[in-house]
Amino acid sequence: MSETDITTAPEGAVVRDDASPGRWRLAALMAARRLAIAVPLLGVVSGAVFVLGAASPFDPVYQYYGTRIFTAAEADVARTRAELGLDDPVWQQYGHWLGGVFGGDWGTSRSFGQPVATVIAERLPWTMLLAGTGLALAVMIALFLGVWSAWRQGGWVDRFVVTLAHSLEGLPTFLLGLGAIAVFAVALPLLPAGGVSDAGGEGGALSTVRHLALPALVLAISQLPWLILTVRQQLLVGLADDHVAAARARGLSERTIVLRHGLPVALLPFVTTVGTRLPELVTGVVLVEEVFSWPGVAGAMVKAGLNVDFPLLVALTLLATAAVLIGNLCADVAVLLIDPRVAADG
Repeated sequence: MSETDITTAPEGAVVRDDASPGRWRLAALMAARRLAIAVPLLGVVSGAVFVLGAASPFDPVYQYYGTRIFTAAEADVARTRAELGLDDPVWQQYGHWLGGVFGGDWGTSRSFGQPVATVIAERLPWTMLLAGTGLALAVMIALFLGVWSAWRQGGWVDRFVVTLAHSLEGLPTFLLGLGAIAVFAVALPLLPAGGVSDAGGEGGALSTVRHLALPALVLAISQLPWLILTVRQQLLVGLADDHVAAARARGLSERTIVLRHGLPVALLPFVTTVGTRLPELVTGVVLVEEVFSWPGVAGAMVKAGLNVDFPLLVALTLLATAAVLIGNLCADVAVLLIDPRVAADG
C-alpha cells in the first residue's frame, strides 16, 4: 500500500482510502472477530442464568403444580422433581441443557407446555415487527427534528425540540404507554389499546397496522431523546467546521450546506448512538409488549421468569443478548462502510 493510501486522522485513527471491496473485507474481518467473542460470551450468559435461577427463592416445582401443590402427594411431588431434574446440581442441569442444545433440542417450556423452539417461533416475528417499526420511526423522527433544531439554533423550534427531548428522558416507558392508551384509545378512541386483532377476532394486514401503530410510536418516543440530541449536537459541530465555512464562502444555499456538508458528519455518531441504545430498545420492547398485550417474546419472558422456567428463560435471555450483539455489530459495520477513515479495530 502506498503512502497516499493511508493518512492519520486528527484523533489518531487510521484514515483509509480503500475502495469499497476493501472496506467490505474489513467488515467481514470485524464480524469474524465479534463472532469469536460472542460464542463464549453467550456461554457465560447461559450459565449465569442457571446459577441465578438456582439461587432464586422460588421453587420451580411449586410453579409447575400451581395450587395443586397443596393437595398433591409427597411421592408425586418428589417424582416430578426427579423427572424435571430439579434435584440435580446446577452444573449438571446446565450440562444436560447444553447437551440438548447441541443436539438441536432447546427443551420444553414448563410454562407453555410446548417446545421452547415452538414458543419462540410463534412469538419472535411479532417482537421483530414491533422493534423494527419502533426503531425505524425513532430514527426518522430523530433525524427530522434533530436537523430542524440545529438548523434553527436558538429559535423557538430549537428550544421546543430540546425541551421536549429533555422532558422525555426521565419519562418511564410503561408510563408513556399508559398515557398513550388513556389519550388515543380511551379519551379519543382512535387506535386500539392492545393486542393484534379486533375483539371479534378479525385480523388482516390493516388490523395489524392499526394495532401496531400505538405501541410502535410509544417505543419510538421512548428512544427519541438521546437520538435527537445526538443529531443536533453533532450537526452543530459539523456546521462549525472549516469546510462548511468554505462552502458558505462559495455562496452555497443553507439547505445544501446543512444536508450535504453538515449532516454527513453527524450521521456517524448518530449510527453509533443507535447501536449503543439497543439494550435500552430491548428493555423498551419488553415494557411496551406488556402494556399493550402484544403477543411477542416479552410476555413469554415475564411468564418464564415468574414460573422459573429454565429452558425458556435461558433461550430468551440468549436471544436478547444475541440481538444486542448483532445490532452493535451492524452499527459498527455501517460506520465502517459509511466512513472509510475508520479502521476495523474489532
